[in-house]
Amino acid sequence: MPDLVLATLNAKWIHASFGLRYLRANLGELRERSVLREFEIAQRPADVVEAILAERPRLVGLGVYVWNALPSLQVVRLLKQVAPEVLVVVGGPEVSHESEQQEICALADHVVRGEGDVAFRELCRARLAGAVPPHVIEAPPPHFADLVLPYDEYSDADIAHRIVYVESARGCPFTCEFCLSALDVPVRRADTEAFLAAMERLLRRGVRHFKFVDRTFNLGIATAARILRFFRERWQEGLFLHFELVPDRLPDELRAEIAAFPAGALQFEVGVQTLDRATSERISRRQDVPRLADNLRFLRERTGAHVHADLIVGLPGEDEATFARGFDRLWALRPHEIQVGVLKRLRGTPIVRHDAEHGMQYAAEPPYEVVQTAAVPFAALQGMKRFARYWDLVGNSGNWNETLVPLLDGPSAYAAFHAFATWLHATTRQTAGIALHRLATLLWQWLTEHRGWEPAVVGRALAADYARCARHDWPEFLRPWVQGGRRPAVRAAAGAGRQARHRG
Repeated sequence: MPDLVLATLNAKWIHASFGLRYLRANLGELRERSVLREFEIAQRPADVVEAILAERPRLVGLGVYVWNALPSLQVVRLLKQVAPEVLVVVGGPEVSHESEQQEICALADHVVRGEGDVAFRELCRARLAGAVPPHVIEAPPPHFADLVLPYDEYSDADIAHRIVYVESARGCPFTCEFCLSALDVPVRRADTEAFLAAMERLLRRGVRHFKFVDRTFNLGIATAARILRFFRERWQEGLFLHFELVPDRLPDELRAEIAAFPAGALQFEVGVQTLDRATSERISRRQDVPRLADNLRFLRERTGAHVHADLIVGLPGEDEATFARGFDRLWALRPHEIQVGVLKRLRGTPIVRHDAEHGMQYAAEPPYEVVQTAAVPFAALQGMKRFARYWDLVGNSGNWNETLVPLLDGPSAYAAFHAFATWLHATTRQTAGIALHRLATLLWQWLTEHRGWEPAVVGRALAADYARCARHDWPEFLRPWVQGGRRPAVRAAAGAGRQARHRG
């Protein structure tokens, strides 16, 4: 039986915990006395505790994040209730700040605050040797030279079926107040040779999808170009790379490497967040908007990369009209996806300094979403949140590319879609679980009955989208626009199908 169980609750099974693998790789002589046990937030806490205790561990290390904070608390409560002799150590971003206010930290025997790769090992050594370290362990940021890279901790099953996370650097030089990365200084880089050797081993083992978790992959231009070139020179069918990019930093050296990749091999998550200068300055976000726009145009027009751009609803002082203008400007640049996220008050972030002046109010429970601001009252913010959910369903799904043309027609794409979202919610009272067949009917009703579009225009757009999705449950009203009076051939669409979404 292992002495140590490293556990966490992932949002979904497909997400392999990168943090746990780092911890295990750096346990030294204790590694062979440990096991990884990953669960999902949908599992019952009692079942999680039962599986952990079946290992008969002396110590349990639990990774706690904003998405699993509540179920993790339930797991720790039950662990200490039924097996008080088992030591519980919690760590991760959620408990690294404001830990004195959290019940889970009070219940745990130890709290590791910060990057625990090395500190957790030393704590385990001490506890297994009979020593009693302090309740709270402050873990300074380790240097990469002091770390064992975790990539051999991915099992063959992980490689075959789960998302493989990698990182070439940690930290972020920017100070955006809504982000925990504002606290991650200094930036530290892995040794490039050692990192690329690890990537070579993963490629040989069959990994084809690599998700980089670097907060600013293109900060170091020479290193970023070298990593891209490494993968491009080894490219084979099915290789896919996901990166987070600083949107206004894309010099010619990187552009050349990106443009040389085949279509569909790269996805860039571009953190735009806001296009309003006053809002950017208010939250300490440095961003060159003209350069950002030029870079997005380059990515869309001259490369085969998939571009995923982020905007945030509810930033201090930004009202709905200002957000709408930003959405319209970003939509005009045509990223493949616009992820409309809702501001969260992550523990430890300096965004709280705006609470009084801008009337910021947040939910008390994770993920601590903003519920209203002085600039956006509760009812308006609810509407913007529904806009975000429906935009994911329609705008980001890749299912309705042709239908988006009439749907967003008008002086403001935001206003056009917001009107649809308001009607859709009033009609369905649902923000999820709307089947494709029903959604096609609802889009038809909105565009023909409420927006006054010619049925032929809407029918052709919906039929083209439905055919591309390779569906066979054709709504009856679309039959007049099926090519040749019958369902269109969909063999060619079956391979492309819905636009692939590779986000974790």
